[in-house]
Parts: sequence; structure tokens; C-alpha cells
Amino acid sequence: MNGQSGVTIEDVRRVAELANLELTQEEEPRMQRDLNAILDYVAQLNELDTSDVPPMAQVGEILEGGAVHSHGETLRGDRVQPCIDRAEVMSSAPETDGRFFKVPKVIER
Repeated sequence: MNGQSGVTIEDVRRVAELANLELTQEEEPRMQRDLNAILDYVAQLNELDTSDVPPMAQVGEILEGGAVHSHGETLRGDRVQPCIDRAEVMSSAPETDGRFFKVPKVIER
């Protein structure tokens, strides 16, 4: 985070600010400890030799209708389809300028 080894309380405060989280003074050391534990675990994983492991596009199995598919054979093929008519979509929108949806502001800073 800041070039030193491990996460500092200042790093925790900066991440909390960026994530718009309000941490109490009691929560900050716990978050610092948890983030350092995560980074330590990632460091352990980075020590593994993965040179013989083939790259994966999907890290987990795909579940569809209770069946397990591990090779992506259930994925839909790419094909060109016509777009939905913008005027039709905008006509059913609660508020629009004719080209874009208008939505209320949700982030306050």
C-alpha cells in the first residue's frame, strides 16, 4: 500500500475513505490485522509454482439446473443480434432526455 511491509492504520483509513466506510477507532486495528492476514496469505500463494498449471477462463464449475459443467459447454455462443429500439425503451422509462435514462444522484460527498 505505502511501500512498507504490511498495512498501516493510515492505509486502513485511506481505504475506508475510498470505500466510503466509517470505521470506529476500535474497528481500525481489527481491519488492519485482517488486511495484513489477507496479504500474508496472498504472499504464500505467490510462492507456489504454477508453471505447469494451464490458464483458466473459469475458476469454478458452472452450475445450471443442478448439473455441474466444468468445461463451459453450457455457455451460449456469440452471435450478432439486432439491438433493442432506443425510442421504444426510452418510451417506457420513468425519466429520460430521449437518449439517456435520468436517475437520481446516489453518491454524496
